[in-house]
Amino acid sequence: MTTPISTAPSTTTDTLYATANHIVEGFRFDDKVVAVFPDMIQRSVPGYSTIIAMISQLTARYAQHGTHCYDLGCSLGAASLAMQQGVGGKNCTIVGVDNSADMIKRCQQIVDASNAEKCGEKAIIQLIEGAIEEIEFKPASVIVLNFTLQFLAIEKRPALLQKIARALVPGGVLILSEKLSFNDPRHHELMIDLHHNFKRSQGYSDLEIAQKRQAIENVLIPETFQTHQSRLAHAGFSGVELWFQCFNFSSMIAFK
Repeated sequence: MTTPISTAPSTTTDTLYATANHIVEGFRFDDKVVAVFPDMIQRSVPGYSTIIAMISQLTARYAQHGTHCYDLGCSLGAASLAMQQGVGGKNCTIVGVDNSADMIKRCQQIVDASNAEKCGEKAIIQLIEGAIEEIEFKPASVIVLNFTLQFLAIEKRPALLQKIARALVPGGVLILSEKLSFNDPRHHELMIDLHHNFKRSQGYSDLEIAQKRQAIENVLIPETFQTHQSRLAHAGFSGVELWFQCFNFSSMIAFK
């Protein structure tokens, strides 16, 4: 039986946008966000726990002996730890990369604590502070972009995906989770409204929702599934399937 995957534990509730601000600064993955990130991500992204659990299962299916597995934009390491569980004894190295020094520092603490609790053989998790588009990949069988590509400038996305495709060995996969936009304005607004209702059900106020939306505007740039599909094909992937979607949050798998 698969052991449940959980994100990094935290007792700190996300109240970053609970007080009205005259100026709402652009969203950054700084120490304030790090402190509340597990609560923020669970209450903001519908199906997040399901995606993390499935990353473990997909890693178990597609990880190849002796290769690397990458978690690009690893934040606090939820996907890295899921991959560690999934690879089993395949002698894989897991590499988590994030450009936030605050995230990497806390992630290292979480990984160390998790490893101390586990017995037996486990894959090594290496953490790197740096820009994901500048990483020199080693041969990889599983690469994860879990709600990361959406924060990268659109003009940089094709080159990164082409680099990822070249790094993947035959039979390797990219797991790409993204917030989506939609061509039909009615559908687009419906998905936004449903997501906001989800956040209200998680205890966020209208003020928090509005200020968070303002903070991520022009920082998180979503695209349509069709755009992702076309770009991945151009990058060298043989196929891409949407395996999860809840409102405007999705996860897809692209095959080398």
